[in-house]
Amino acid sequence: MRVVVLLLLLSAHLAPAVAAQDEWRSDGWLKNLGPPMVSAGDEFGCYGIPEMEWNEDPGGVASVCRTYIEDNIAASRWDSKPVSTYTPEGLSASDHKLIANQGFTIHGDKNGLQDSAWIDSDDIPFDEWDWYNLGRRGGSLELGIADIDALVAELDAGGLVNMYWQGRIHDAIVRHDRDVVAMLEGREDVWFTTWGEAWSYWAIERCNSPIILSISDSTLNFTSESTTECKAAEPMRWNVPVTWIIDVNGSEVIDVNLPELSEEENHAREGWRIDGDRLLLSVKDDTNVLINLSETTDYDVVGRTQFFNNKTTALTIAGHSTTDLFSWSKRFDDHSTLLFTWLVTPQELDSGLTWLPYAGIAIAASSVTVILLLVRREQQSHTGAEAFMPVMQGGGDDE
Repeated sequence: MRVVVLLLLLSAHLAPAVAAQDEWRSDGWLKNLGPPMVSAGDEFGCYGIPEMEWNEDPGGVASVCRTYIEDNIAASRWDSKPVSTYTPEGLSASDHKLIANQGFTIHGDKNGLQDSAWIDSDDIPFDEWDWYNLGRRGGSLELGIADIDALVAELDAGGLVNMYWQGRIHDAIVRHDRDVVAMLEGREDVWFTTWGEAWSYWAIERCNSPIILSISDSTLNFTSESTTECKAAEPMRWNVPVTWIIDVNGSEVIDVNLPELSEEENHAREGWRIDGDRLLLSVKDDTNVLINLSETTDYDVVGRTQFFNNKTTALTIAGHSTTDLFSWSKRFDDHSTLLFTWLVTPQELDSGLTWLPYAGIAIAASSVTVILLLVRREQQSHTGAEAFMPVMQGGGDDE
């Protein structure tokens, strides 16, 4: 009985600690709605964890958030591992390094670091730590805040334009600007992408993948090879299609063993198209491409384009603090051109459930009280029963 009472007391003492470890829950829509969105090109990254502060434990927040994403959804159609995260202002360079050590290579989008990427059209990233401060350009999608003229100017300037979106602020549901969305969908010079996809496209510049190129009769053989050294240099990079420019010296391209792309194609995928007298080839690493030409000719790999399909501008839209994927994404179901980097946060428990730990304590205490009352009653019953038992007189014979 003493052991039982002790265990009940310990359970009551530990109840608040157990409850504190479960102060947030998963957004159930991640597993239901998320996979089709990933297939369409969206990306999932980290925003934060309730009851955990970036400024106090940046490595810990990044680790828990990474586990949360991996337990619920693949980060991208190109790779399951997440590489993108929000970071607030005030973190030191060493803090950002701790976050990067958890696999997050892109930190955004305005956090005050000296080094940055794409704060403006001329702010082309040079080193990997430039991506620890991914700039915000183009403003917000929010109705009443979006500035369509300023956004058009940023798109015309080129580079990577990173817009902002948050579907709910406290209890207020945010509406998007339909005119801005319509304008974006009409742009044919824009590559619609995500943080991780854009970074992975850029990261091949640091990788220096060797090109295997040869010609036999009139068939050109092309492969961008992924080496062990390349993977070691950028282990988190996704294998995304990169657009190469090949000069076939006026020879006609008869066929390529990849789908044909149009000039208007604005989502990354493998394929090819002719641009003037040059061949644009968008391929992933280790894809063997056979190019059938009209005649044997000299050839030359001119280089890579800055953005997919030789677009002059790239556009990302960061969905900040995404706690309700269904409500925040459904309004864009009919706008498949737009791609989002959803920075997710687990949902906090409803405030009405904060009484649960106290209820556990009350139940435990009540159980102890009931047990003590039962023990006392049994003792009283035993004493009362002895009073009515007959006593035999005389002799040593107990019977």
